[in-house]
Amino acid sequence: MIEIRKLTKRYGDKTAVDDLSFIAPPGKVTGFLGPNGAGKSTTMRLIVGLDAPTSGTALVNGKRYDQHRAPLQELGVLLEAKAVHPGRTAFNHLMALAYTHGVPRRRVDEVIDLAGLHAVAGKRVGAFSLGMGQRLGIAAALLGDPAAVMLDEPVNGLDPEGVRWVRELLRALAAEGRTVMLSSHLMSEMAQTADRLVVVGRGRLLADTTVDALVEHAAGGGVRVATSEPARLRSLLAAPGVAITSRGDERLVVSGLEARRIGYVAAQHQVPLYELVTESVSLEEAFMNLTHDVVEYQSTDAGRAA
Repeated sequence: MIEIRKLTKRYGDKTAVDDLSFIAPPGKVTGFLGPNGAGKSTTMRLIVGLDAPTSGTALVNGKRYDQHRAPLQELGVLLEAKAVHPGRTAFNHLMALAYTHGVPRRRVDEVIDLAGLHAVAGKRVGAFSLGMGQRLGIAAALLGDPAAVMLDEPVNGLDPEGVRWVRELLRALAAEGRTVMLSSHLMSEMAQTADRLVVVGRGRLLADTTVDALVEHAAGGGVRVATSEPARLRSLLAAPGVAITSRGDERLVVSGLEARRIGYVAAQHQVPLYELVTESVSLEEAFMNLTHDVVEYQSTDAGRAA
């Protein structure tokens, strides 16, 4: 488990992480989201002790990362895939890590095969493509067979087969009861991979929820209905806690009732329906709505720029 308790990090007069608290539990894939400059990278650096917090604590399986005798067996980390000596081969890089933790040679061979690096294990890392560098970084994160993994943008540079491999790998690790914490800007991939979401903006927690709950909240829970008898259907559905608005001559948006109930009432009173759809948004839209006011770097839209 990764546990963040009131974590704060200041650099001079800039607060990168601001009283942040959340838990990435075992058996789940926790997506760690936020716009650029939100404090995600700083938080992950604080978790593994690359930076010291101004206040608060970051715990991995109940201890600070540097308090574990064999950290690679507790938390496997991918923060910067290319942070490898370019003159080393992939095999030698992994062996050097293995020696520091007493990891046997056979485990190095296992992660090389797992990451699809067998054909390039003897090549120098400096000649690797971005995608192959990512695979090597993931192999290094898994080297200690850790109870938890924390990966920053693991599918960056991967082809579709590689993206699918990472998705299935992370789901399998969570299914084994491991803690998985994943940062990515690819919302479509996060929607398919994550069970839970922690969203930050300007160093503060914006949401700690599930993918479905965040999307449902952003959509507003309304049901779009099209009928040739909107006035009659409106009167049949009217009740305390039910809000009904019109969209055009034959369309209504109903909040406070599920689509199943609306369809049942319409059928019971023989009101014809041409459309009955629970309104939804994508995870990307929900994320953009949530973080709109905390985006530090905004682009000028094309129309205004012209």
